[in-house]
Amino acid sequence: MIDADGVEALSMRRLGRALGRDPMRLYRFAASKDELLDGVVELVLADLQVPRAVDGADWDVVLRRCAHSFRAIALAHPHVVPLLVTRPLATPLGLRPIATLRPLEAIVDLLVGAGFDPKGALHGYRLFTGFLHGHVLNEVQEQVADPDETDDLLRLGLHRLPARDFPRLRALAHELAAYDGAAELDEGLDILVTGLRHQLSAGLRSGPAHREGGAGAS
Repeated sequence: MIDADGVEALSMRRLGRALGRDPMRLYRFAASKDELLDGVVELVLADLQVPRAVDGADWDVVLRRCAHSFRAIALAHPHVVPLLVTRPLATPLGLRPIATLRPLEAIVDLLVGAGFDPKGALHGYRLFTGFLHGHVLNEVQEQVADPDETDDLLRLGLHRLPARDFPRLRALAHELAAYDGAAELDEGLDILVTGLRHQLSAGLRSGPAHREGGAGAS
């Protein structure tokens, strides 16, 4: 239902009609629409697997696999993406649905196993998810105004913008139309991983005592 019509279209009444049940009976399974939305997030995130660093795979390889897995989920359920990104923020960490916490636990564990101190691993997780969430939000919002047009300015509807006020944006019409989400994701991950590797090297050089003070978390 959300995939077809968006989150706003979901209601207990409409869900009850789709299931052929009295909507009031649904409250036995979800006490509110908020609880129902939490269930949707859990259901979708259950498909996100954070593999362990096995078979000689480095931690950055695992992060890349996880990022592309999350992107695939986002593209399969674009209307759910705002829920995946913002829904957990409405609840204290320890009270969030378990499925939303598994990636946090798994990625922090992955980075600690790679040599980051715990604070540095948490910092790395936040950088990773912040970039990833921002990327998928941008990608699912990329829309073509008129796919039948061959001119990129017209396809994206940028011709409606005043040329005097938006010269840069109009000039980027071709680049915007040629957007490659997978390639952009990899480019961003290259920058992210390079930064994390630098922090890891600096932390290892400084020794355990300095890392204990949270050098990797700065």
